[in-house]
Amino acid sequence: MKKRLLSALLAVVMLFALAPAAFAATPDESECAQVLAALDIMVGDENGNLNLGNNVSRAEFAKLAVAASTSRDLVGDAVSVSPYPDVPMSHWAAPYIKAAVDLNLVKGNLRGYFEPDRTITLAEGVTIVLHLLGYQDSDFTGVWPSGQMAQYKALKLDAGITASQNSSMTRRDALYLIYNTLVAKNTAGVYYMNVLEPGTINAAGEVDRVVLINAAMDGPVVAEGSWQAKVPFSLTNATVYRAGKLTTLSELQAQDVVYWSKSMRTIWAYSNKATGTLQAISPSASSPTSVTVAGKSYGIETTTAAYDLSNLGTYQVGDSVTLLLGRDGTVAAVRGPGQATATIYGMVLAVTPSSYQDSNGNEYTTNSLLIQATDGNQYVYPHSENTMQAGYLVRVAPQGSSVEIKKLGETKLNGKVNDAYTKIGTYTLADTVEIMDTHGDTQAMKIYPNRLKGMTITSDMVRFYAMNTQGEISHLILKDATGDLYTYGVLTSVTQVDNDAYAMSSYMIDIAGTSINFTSASKNYNVSGGPCMIQGSYEKILNLDKVELDSFTGTSAISKNNKQYTVAEDAAGYLLQDRTYYYRSLASLEEGSYTLNGYYDKAESEGGRIRIIVAVAK
Repeated sequence: MKKRLLSALLAVVMLFALAPAAFAATPDESECAQVLAALDIMVGDENGNLNLGNNVSRAEFAKLAVAASTSRDLVGDAVSVSPYPDVPMSHWAAPYIKAAVDLNLVKGNLRGYFEPDRTITLAEGVTIVLHLLGYQDSDFTGVWPSGQMAQYKALKLDAGITASQNSSMTRRDALYLIYNTLVAKNTAGVYYMNVLEPGTINAAGEVDRVVLINAAMDGPVVAEGSWQAKVPFSLTNATVYRAGKLTTLSELQAQDVVYWSKSMRTIWAYSNKATGTLQAISPSASSPTSVTVAGKSYGIETTTAAYDLSNLGTYQVGDSVTLLLGRDGTVAAVRGPGQATATIYGMVLAVTPSSYQDSNGNEYTTNSLLIQATDGNQYVYPHSENTMQAGYLVRVAPQGSSVEIKKLGETKLNGKVNDAYTKIGTYTLADTVEIMDTHGDTQAMKIYPNRLKGMTITSDMVRFYAMNTQGEISHLILKDATGDLYTYGVLTSVTQVDNDAYAMSSYMIDIAGTSINFTSASKNYNVSGGPCMIQGSYEKILNLDKVELDSFTGTSAISKNNKQYTVAEDAAGYLLQDRTYYYRSLASLEEGSYTLNGYYDKAESEGGRIRIIVAVAK
């Protein structure tokens, strides 16, 4: 009886072990295709079509296997001998089949033929990829391919594959098999993709596609003149990204910095620029690796830019230049006066006297304008006139041998931001729109269009906007629209005196765990203890509005009456116990059993967010 039961249990175990992997998670097909294209293993036809429904021949799979091997860059275009009687030197796959034989990845049949045009079976494909991972035929006992197929399942190489052991493989099966091999560990215990491209899989076994795609990129080239001829494939059906967004070739603009991957049939364009006085070249003009323009330093990416900025090139300290910046914010190219189109918009944060050097090496002193630009960067420009003040909105544009800094008048608009955050009322936002919120004369920060989702923008929130040639808003400067420039904390002690003779107040405020004392000898803010908002340098202190919460997670909270609130990304958490506030991480408050209260600055339709969450100990 016991033997019969044991036999039944073994049968069940074997059934699960040998059954098709219906329980294995199927990798995302598009991600698999992107990874294999980035590694130049499986690429599409001239139109980028992978034809995944087609069967795979033994010759085609041999080419895929060699492309996924450590010898992938050593295969030539021709061979001097025929690898098999049925694979002459003139056969298109002869170099790959010869390489696959030399790598001990493939073998011919018992008659000594390779059968290049025969559709490959799953068992044959599995045997080949196991060789890639370092397994030898001698590692498996029993009749082929039982041991190989068992290891195939043990390594989870079967995810997404529909072919059975002896059936023909499709290109989709091949896609998954090669991808699964890349993310598996070889016999040395190393993720195989890290053997091909170190650092592309982290310790958790996750593919870092940023590292992978960066490694696959070539370039850059500047989008001007006949630049498309420098890209080694037709861009007619290429995938195009600009400033991180999927777009079309027609949307690229002059002086964009362009990178490409031939295997992925993809180009990436970057539009950032920096215009101003060339203030320093480091470590020397004879060997430049970085430059300082408009008060900000940039690394140099290309040999062309390094030459142009060297003592052998065109530019020297004191010249007005525009840097064309690549994917890492480094200098891909340099343009002089009249050659560049870089224009920035921003707000003057400070005006201070500073020393500069002219193109002859002479020192001179003039005012410097520190400008917070809508692109999120700060720039410093010399400005000889005494007409600029902190808080002014300005436009900086190349003009002749220098730049023109012009004070901007206010322009107004209003409307509701749609859920796709592509429009404000009837106004369309450009894909590359730059938006900045400001407070007073000295505070400004870049924000992104999604921050305005669902908001009703009133005219008093808008200081300035500019439009591109398509009639879209390209730059937008707001005033106190989001509240993200304010400081949020908890009033832990309040003393206020207000009578006919005088007004004074004193407050203790906890801001992110730091206790700050603020006293006013002439002002009473009329606030009570608890969560608060501080505008500027204590121009205003206001209590936040309270809502009782049922729960919260991440950037979303649900109130007791099932209303959803957005939690600010930098919201603070406090534990209130025995009438004392203790600063805590929001994650720690999610886990405990507390009475939860959220405190927000204004309605969400006006840009409000929950700024502080207080957990009250039960």
